[in-house]
Amino acid sequence: MSTSPTGVVRVALADDEAVVRMGLRALIEREPDLEFAGEAADGASALRLLARVRPDVLLLDVRMPGMDGIETLRSIAADPDLSGTRVVVVTTFEVDEYVFAALQAGASGFVLKDSAPEELAQAIRVVASGEALLSPSVTKKVIGLFGGRDSRPVEGLDTLTPREREMVAWVATGRSNEEIAGELVISPDTVRTHVSRAMVKLRARDRAQLVVFAVRSGLTPPRGSA
Repeated sequence: MSTSPTGVVRVALADDEAVVRMGLRALIEREPDLEFAGEAADGASALRLLARVRPDVLLLDVRMPGMDGIETLRSIAADPDLSGTRVVVVTTFEVDEYVFAALQAGASGFVLKDSAPEELAQAIRVVASGEALLSPSVTKKVIGLFGGRDSRPVEGLDTLTPREREMVAWVATGRSNEEIAGELVISPDTVRTHVSRAMVKLRARDRAQLVVFAVRSGLTPPRGSA
């Protein structure tokens, strides 16, 4: 898990609405394993904050004045010094045109602003552990809405074995390793091994990026997985 030596996840916020920042900060500060690391009201300020405090997780609003969340994400992904910070997009919409753009730009997932406090806290922990935060319903909608729009070659795709390509397609359904293993009647360790090898070959940061690659390359989820 990408956390401080004490095991606490350090979390920063970037949202142009002060009341949203106040609510998220209160949530973070009441969780014993989360630590508030700072806040920003726009993308440019967020980048300065990240450079200074290097949090484990950034909760990022997409729609901000000036440098919006997408541009901020691209700047974070392009800066090797910020590679240790995972980004969760916090949005008022479950799926819209910004969601796939955010995933392409480097988001590890997203949560709704009106999610229950315990769901938001758990989302932070999941992303800090290196996992992607994408539910099956969301990935299904992302593939349905954007699957035919951005078809282009993915570097390294031709190096995957047939089994690894299959695993990338399964990851694109939003299922966990355990759920995939149950569908295929194999062990979770076997799934984990194939997924890990695919991530290395494709140079994917996390499972969220594997979903993007699956959409780009036209890898369709296995029949009956939707």
